[in-house]
Amino acid sequence: MKSEGVIEERNMNGYAVIMAGGKGTRFWPRSRESHPKHLLDILSPKSILRETTDRIRSLIPPERILVVTGRLHSEKVRRDLECIPPRNILVEPEGKNTAPCIGLAALHVRKEDPEGVMVVLSADHFIGKEDSFLKDIYVAGEMAGRGPCLVALGVEPTRAETGYGYLEVGDEVAAIRRKKIYRVKSFHEKPAAEKAREFVQNGRFFWNSGIFVWKASTILAAIERFLPDLHEGLKEIGRVLGTPKEDDVVKDVYKGLEPISIDHGVMEKSPDVLMLKGTFQWSDVGSWDALWEIRGKDEWGNVIAGEVINVRSRNSFVHSPKKLVAIVDVEDLIVVEDDDSLLVCRRGSSQRVKEVVEALEKKELKRYL
Repeated sequence: MKSEGVIEERNMNGYAVIMAGGKGTRFWPRSRESHPKHLLDILSPKSILRETTDRIRSLIPPERILVVTGRLHSEKVRRDLECIPPRNILVEPEGKNTAPCIGLAALHVRKEDPEGVMVVLSADHFIGKEDSFLKDIYVAGEMAGRGPCLVALGVEPTRAETGYGYLEVGDEVAAIRRKKIYRVKSFHEKPAAEKAREFVQNGRFFWNSGIFVWKASTILAAIERFLPDLHEGLKEIGRVLGTPKEDDVVKDVYKGLEPISIDHGVMEKSPDVLMLKGTFQWSDVGSWDALWEIRGKDEWGNVIAGEVINVRSRNSFVHSPKKLVAIVDVEDLIVVEDDDSLLVCRRGSSQRVKEVVEALEKKELKRYL
């Protein structure tokens, strides 16, 4: 890494790990089991996964970008990311949340470089002010490279959001390129509305973006300390990494793993967590409502995709690329059309779309899943 001041080159001597798992059930009917949220083109003509990959390619070359995905989606991911070497698409035999995913990727990074720094990204987040984002990642990488610390990127909250986790910061521990880095005092998962308002007013609480930077060796040591069962499984995988036995061992190990997130399993327990305040725009794009928030709107406050006739309707989201939709004297609606399904819900309620998917599963209407 370079000396403090302006970053002369866009080049970080590290690795990127992009987590491309999950179903994205809140984006039904467009997201399905065979085509999840991260493969959707809901932010631009490219998939969100491709946007995430292209963004980090400005800092880290494709040969050092790893993508972790599920077996069901691995071929689609490879086709979508022809810029990434096929060997860098790591396939999990089943989803076990983020701690096993990150641990598996860390084994691969450590094998390539025992001192390798890895940036952990979700495949399906919105990032604005990309220049600022890349500079923040670079600085977090410098900090992670200095010693055994786990660096989280926090985002200053713009509202009392109940759908995000929060980081409470303590004392400043370092400043790199005039960016301050703080000790994390506590983690708080998805608070109630009143508590979220308290967090925002306090000024020392930040949204947990789920973007982390650390050495592969550091996170593996933390897993050994706080998640010993996962550590034992990763040791088994590590012994056969790069051999013909790898796939079979990964499959066997994953069968016995308990699903757990890296936040609950490691970050909330470790005394070595630091936070860099992000200077970029961020959203986890967790629902149709979140998409309405970040997309450009017309003079009536509507977000429109497709052919839509609007008669005095406001603040609504309409996605219908194949059918004409007319909206008349309505407000705060979400309308999403797909080949075989139609979603209509009140804006503000789209987090409950996952209940539709649960009902379809219960009724065994698999053709809609």
